[in-house]
Amino acid sequence: MNYHNSALTVVTDEVRPAALRWRSPSNIALVKYWGKYGDQLPRNASVSFTLQGAATDTTLHYGPRKSVGTGVAVQLYLDGKLEPKFTERTQAYLERLLPVYPFLRQLEIRIDTHNSFPHSAGIASSASGMSALALCLVSLEERLFAPLADRAAFYQKASYLARLGSGSACRSVYGSAAVWGEVPGLNGSSEEYAVSVADQLHPVFQTYHDDILLVSRTEKAVSSRAGHGLMEQNPYAAPRYVQANARTREMLQVLQRGDTERFGQLLESEALTLHALMMSSQPSYTLIEPDTLHVINRLRQFRTETGHPVYFTLDAGPNVHLLYPDTVGEPTKRFIRDHLLPYCEDRMYLADRIGSGPEQLEVNETTVA
Repeated sequence: MNYHNSALTVVTDEVRPAALRWRSPSNIALVKYWGKYGDQLPRNASVSFTLQGAATDTTLHYGPRKSVGTGVAVQLYLDGKLEPKFTERTQAYLERLLPVYPFLRQLEIRIDTHNSFPHSAGIASSASGMSALALCLVSLEERLFAPLADRAAFYQKASYLARLGSGSACRSVYGSAAVWGEVPGLNGSSEEYAVSVADQLHPVFQTYHDDILLVSRTEKAVSSRAGHGLMEQNPYAAPRYVQANARTREMLQVLQRGDTERFGQLLESEALTLHALMMSSQPSYTLIEPDTLHVINRLRQFRTETGHPVYFTLDAGPNVHLLYPDTVGEPTKRFIRDHLLPYCEDRMYLADRIGSGPEQLEVNETTVA
């Protein structure tokens, strides 16, 4: 499918300067997407929890373009500072969307964005950032032209557009939990956009915490984009994709029946499998650090001693996500403070939990600077 529409152009003189604002969260993959093909399509299905606190707040200012141009006139400001590198990436992304939104070349655009979490904190800022921008774009379409058929169509289009900027961003437009990729028996599932599975969560998973231990905030040596590319020659790629699709199906069943033990087993195996794939790539690379392993070992000891269902996962980096239900919140927080903070850079960790999804925010209507 595609959303190409050459009719979406505006009469420039009729466009009044204004702005739109969305806050969109990051997400943590329970079953990992690692490897892609074609136009940002996943080699395997994945399922994620949507976070609450870790989010990007993005305001898109727009106005009529003063001079005719072929590309997109855009500037991106992060925390109030013009960022040339991010501006260049955003311009490339918006120009990629011109077949969908040809009116973008008729506007001057300024994007102001802010993350609620520190850079290199082990949270996917591309997921929150690109989903927030995609939501702004679909809102802009509705403002300049006509509303989409319904809210489901709105979020599906936002998910589709977000995917073109960052694969995992397509899952962030939905609250609680989402699946990206084709899953037999899951109505509407697709490689081109994510679908919500919030209504399939057992009550125990609706209270889940995700505390992120900042083992290192150093920028990782190998980007996720490069890591996905290396999967093309990885000798374990083919069986991995079969495994991940099977695990996505099983994880959905686990989330429905509230099996916290099997949830944790799958969660931790997925984390370690992801990093094993990195270490078996050619060339190989390692993103976990010694303190990552210290945290994992201490966590396993804590779980054995207490029986509390606290499990870990990792993204493509050294920082550790601890996932657990609200029922063991107090002892787990105490364990983190007393035993795990020494392994964290500057003794920092971020306390988060499963969230309700993106939110459109009010904005003062301003002109493009």
